[in-house]
Amino acid sequence: MSAISTELPPRYLRTKEAAQFLSLSARTLEKHRTYGTGPAYHKLGGRVVYAIEDLQAWVGRGAVTSTSDPRGQVLPAKRHTLANLPQPRRFVR
Repeated sequence: MSAISTELPPRYLRTKEAAQFLSLSARTLEKHRTYGTGPAYHKLGGRVVYAIEDLQAWVGRGAVTSTSDPRGQVLPAKRHTLANLPQPRRFVR
């Protein structure tokens, strides 16, 4: 009997499962997704899912080797302002 090498399909996690995998809250992961600072995700049937490889790659971008190293490439889950946008002017009568 020969051993057949079969590759398993990629494993996807829903937001709640992915947040547990990353030790984050689901809301924090949602904020990262909204602000574009989080891991890559896919939409399957209208549902957001994360590949485990994408989660591991995102964590790897934030890795540092010492406290004197500059921070990793993972941005905090917060809205980033666009400095070049003109500020709205008030209507003066």
